[in-house]
Amino acid sequence: MNIKELDAPVSTTTIDKNLVDAPTDNIYEAISIIAKRATQINTEIKRELTDKLDEFATFNDSLEEIFENKEQIEVSKFYERLPKAHALAVQEWLEDRIYSRDTSITEEESND
Repeated sequence: MNIKELDAPVSTTTIDKNLVDAPTDNIYEAISIIAKRATQINTEIKRELTDKLDEFATFNDSLEEIFENKEQIEVSKFYERLPKAHALAVQEWLEDRIYSRDTSITEEESND
């Protein structure tokens, strides 16, 4: 996932309910799918941030180094400015980039 290429809004926007529930014909199912994807995105972002911040980890007790590490501050600010995970998931859903299937339908029923 390339976060820089996603065009999700950073602030709150209104989205037409009919656009959200169009693929499933059920708003609750659509929101459930979006929520699961938002959890996945959030986990990916946290892992990336932790990996990048671990590069700056120092194991001494010098407070001066903590306040003067400008690269670490820039990395943190970059991730703070990103759209939230739920906004990214909604954008992916609206662009039909999330695959979902109904597991209650068996293969025999879907072939009919």
